[in-house]
Amino acid sequence: MCFFLKRECLTIIGTAHVSANSVEEVKNTIYEQHPEIVAIELDRGRYTRLKNEMMGIEEDDTISVSKIIKEEKVGLFLATTILSYFQSKIGEDVDVKPGSEMIGAIEAAEDLEIPIALIDREINTTLQRALNKMGFVEKLKFGFSLLTSIFSSDEEDEIDIEELKNPDNLDELMEFFKDESPKVYEVLVQERDAYLAGNILRIPQDHVIAVVGAGHKPGINRYLDNPETIPPLSQLEITKEKKGIPWFKIILALIPILFVVIFFLAYISGINITWNLYDFIIISMIMGFIGSILSGSKIQSAVVGGLVAPLTIIHPLLAAGWFSGLVEAKYRKVRKRDMVNLTKIESLKDLWHNNIVRILLVVVGTNLGVSLATLVILPSQVFIPLFMKIFGG
Repeated sequence: MCFFLKRECLTIIGTAHVSANSVEEVKNTIYEQHPEIVAIELDRGRYTRLKNEMMGIEEDDTISVSKIIKEEKVGLFLATTILSYFQSKIGEDVDVKPGSEMIGAIEAAEDLEIPIALIDREINTTLQRALNKMGFVEKLKFGFSLLTSIFSSDEEDEIDIEELKNPDNLDELMEFFKDESPKVYEVLVQERDAYLAGNILRIPQDHVIAVVGAGHKPGINRYLDNPETIPPLSQLEITKEKKGIPWFKIILALIPILFVVIFFLAYISGINITWNLYDFIIISMIMGFIGSILSGSKIQSAVVGGLVAPLTIIHPLLAAGWFSGLVEAKYRKVRKRDMVNLTKIESLKDLWHNNIVRILLVVVGTNLGVSLATLVILPSQVFIPLFMKIFGG
């Protein structure tokens, strides 16, 4: 990696992303120092959205939930939504829009005709890497912590954003985050510290002001002090990492194969499997339907989830929840305001009326119903009795 930047000509401003004081600090520093370039903690996508917002350009607010489900990005979308919720919620509490300090930096730079460098990693890459690194238990633990935070109603604790920029408080917050979810901490904090530092060092101009979140400033400085420790940035952009043998997925894939083998063995053994097939189809359909309807789906979505359930059990690459979720998305149009409304959620009732949540619940609920059939009901009611007949048990 080639490094160009002269460290002594760099000013790093550590901001709180929803702080009015941070906005003023950023703008004043840029006007006073008049740097050659302003580096900001944004990727191309977030920069474009902020620019459109600044110019009053309204984007199409329709969210293609169908595409999200088809591309198997439900987890990624959910993670993005939760992060947006927390940032917007804090911004609402302190009456400052998220990203205001970045807008301030852009405005000041454009006013002085100073070029802007985008130094952050693409947000979906970051979130996908975090999801890839988290184990099942860690995902459950992290998700539970987030949901608990959403419904926390402790109004006595005032949010002091400026105190969050205090190095001592930041260290304590980062350590808590690290303890709660070390893999998420590694990706969201440590990797991005390296990525931001690497991009700062590659800036060819001499006098640079970098605007970053206060939580990243200590890590960036450590990497700037030891640039040889920064990994290749391309390595930090990989979303499909090589892993060990996925035994859990292999076992799940073997279950439907085992079902087919048992049916085949019974058939060639001369055992009448007609009623067993009926049981398999009916139980699968009922559980797919029940899982969908209990998750709050439309009747049409539940019917589709039930109808495809037998096929998805046999085909390990398909999931009944995808189909019921796609049908549900036809009836519940999701718009960006549904994401904005997540900041207003204060109860389970509010959560229930959000279309994003409802569609995701249908996907999860249908899959849970079919999984219960696959792992518990069908083996005990169909396949174990059939297996015993085959081997004369």
